Amino acid sequence: MLTLRSSFVFSGGAMARTRLLLHVLLPAFLACSQGERIEGVGEGALWFEGARLIVGDGSAPIESAAFLVQADSFVWVGRQGELQPPDGAVRVDLTGATVIPALIDGHNHIGLVDVRTRTNAKSNYTRDNLVDQLDRYAYYGVGAALSMGLEADRELAYQLRDEVMPGTARFLTVGRGIAATPMAGPPTEARLGIPYGAATEAEGRAAVQELRAGGVSFVKIWVDDRGGSVPKLQPEVYRAIIAEAHGLGMRVLAHVGQASALADAKDLLVAGVDGFVHTVRDRDVDEEYLRLVRQHPDVWTGPNLPGTPVTQVDLAALSETLPPEQVAEMRADLERRMAQGDTVPSELFQLQCRNLRRIHDAGMILGLGTDGTGDAFGVHQELADYTRCGLTPHEAIVAATSTNARILRLERMGTVAAGRSADFIVLESNPLDDITNTRRIREVYLRGEPVDRAGLRTRWTGSGQP
Repeated sequence: MLTLRSSFVFSGGAMARTRLLLHVLLPAFLACSQGERIEGVGEGALWFEGARLIVGDGSAPIESAAFLVQADSFVWVGRQGELQPPDGAVRVDLTGATVIPALIDGHNHIGLVDVRTRTNAKSNYTRDNLVDQLDRYAYYGVGAALSMGLEADRELAYQLRDEVMPGTARFLTVGRGIAATPMAGPPTEARLGIPYGAATEAEGRAAVQELRAGGVSFVKIWVDDRGGSVPKLQPEVYRAIIAEAHGLGMRVLAHVGQASALADAKDLLVAGVDGFVHTVRDRDVDEEYLRLVRQHPDVWTGPNLPGTPVTQVDLAALSETLPPEQVAEMRADLERRMAQGDTVPSELFQLQCRNLRRIHDAGMILGLGTDGTGDAFGVHQELADYTRCGLTPHEAIVAATSTNARILRLERMGTVAAGRSADFIVLESNPLDDITNTRRIREVYLRGEPVDRAGLRTRWTGSGQP
């Protein structure tokens, strides 16, 4: 048996995948008693051992874990010594490392911003730019990302949604979102004309029907007047949208603004909304809202907090994917803020922290979304922000893995378990001790294949060194 220390890269040909083999092997593995060895493992099987394993479902970590990957799936997961490595498998020693499931970003707006040119325009919405941003997600250990309603080219978005690209994150989309007019935010060229405009109930229902025809399962609505710069989606219209969507087996996700978010969120809960992509952020939630939350236990939120400014720890990770001149600008800004003593989280951040804790305590399902535009590192910043708001590192990881997978109905993602897609991150240190250890990535595997992180670093920064 070949034994390797991680890190290494396999060729695509040696890792040819078939799920048929998984269905043949899995029952045999489950039938094995402790210490037995399974026979008949196919070419390219990988046996990982020695790491601490955080499964992703909230259960206690498995110390000195072992797991077998065949094709694109986990075949067996357990403790080291419970099963002997099968003959023919490549053995990978992960002693001292921690393994977590690949992360999932439940809310982003990729494609309009080009991270490389630092521009924001509809002309950026190309396959090249979208794939570049999906590669950035893969680099940081994100296995799937849901684009939330600003698709400048619907056909391209649907095409990418249906593709599985080796070594990169899965692209998920809600298609075009629905606002009162074809404008989801302040008047900017990048966003103008992308959303459906629904000034009437009939227009709202027609937009839902068109989304369903495109195979979309979520409907994104903006209930926000953007400080008076755009009309607001009216209650009778979003009620019609929710009714139409539910009749077609779809779910509705709401963006609430910063002016009357609490009142709008209350009414949306009563109207039957399925989830929120922001927390209430205009005022502290009250007992009436928390009572509505408890009355609707299946409603979820994927809050993206306003965050704290970039830290030195952030810069260390960002420097792996951003041009040196951009990192230098960010470092200069950090040094300026530190010299001025500007290190206290904003009042808006503190407000949203309080509301996050209150809805968490009331039982609302918490996923995780970044509202990001392409840098992909925001998932790790959001994890850190969750812990700043009082969640434990384990709770934050669960939100970004198994909970997001359940919300998005990604049945094969979110946990390290037999039969699931082999999407996982190998970390140098334990994130349960310090959540920023999720950035200390040794390797990323998506669908059983290692991501070529060194090659990606070379493409983006000119250096393959982290």
